[in-house]
Amino acid sequence: MSVLLFALGAGAVTGLALGALGGGGSVLAVPALIYLLGFTPAAATTASLVVVTVTSATALVGHAREGAVRWRAGAVFAAAGIVPAAVGGVLSRQLPAALLTGAFAVLAAVAAVRMLRPSPVGSPETPVRARASRVAGAGAGLGAVTGVLGVGGGFLAVPSLVNVVGLRMRAAVGTSLLVITINSLTALAARSGTAADVDWSAVGPFAGAAILGAWDGRRLAARLSAGTLQRLFAYALLAVAVFMLADAVR
Repeated sequence: MSVLLFALGAGAVTGLALGALGGGGSVLAVPALIYLLGFTPAAATTASLVVVTVTSATALVGHAREGAVRWRAGAVFAAAGIVPAAVGGVLSRQLPAALLTGAFAVLAAVAAVRMLRPSPVGSPETPVRARASRVAGAGAGLGAVTGVLGVGGGFLAVPSLVNVVGLRMRAAVGTSLLVITINSLTALAARSGTAADVDWSAVGPFAGAAILGAWDGRRLAARLSAGTLQRLFAYALLAVAVFMLADAVR
């Protein structure tokens, strides 16, 4: 019973983050699966990809109905990162785990600070037309970082879409869900051989709660201003950065 309750609670929080913020699902899901449900790191990563893929795709439908998804930008962004992610994955095997964790924490903190800094272009509500070259460049960079650090990358996609590509916050949240869905499906296909190690009896309730949480998160996003969402996401990134940095130096 305690495992079921942990799965439902952790899944709801994961879905809420994905639905409202367009990222953070894998950052929340993997620790929850390891520390609350007793998964091994390898099994937790595979299970997290399943949960995040299903939840992101579900949340994407709601954001798309509201016109908050930039399909062309998102598709180019995700496609540009596939090859760099593969190369980064090979490179990551040569680096110490503590170095990877520390680099991830620093990167998350930098992204958060950039989002908290006032934009010189205008308010977050002002849309900026994104060029395909900038979208592809940002997607390739995110893919490389995702491959090296071994994380889905949704929490990095949102600040990249806001700061580099030039999307307003609400559009970045919706578009990041498209990027997460594509990236997670690709990574899940590569890990299909590890599916037998996953305890699906715990993943099922986790994913179900995450889907419901994503719908609540989408409604929350509709009630808050883009600036509030941006600050909330930035503070969440800072919290993740502090936790991971502490784990790296432990």
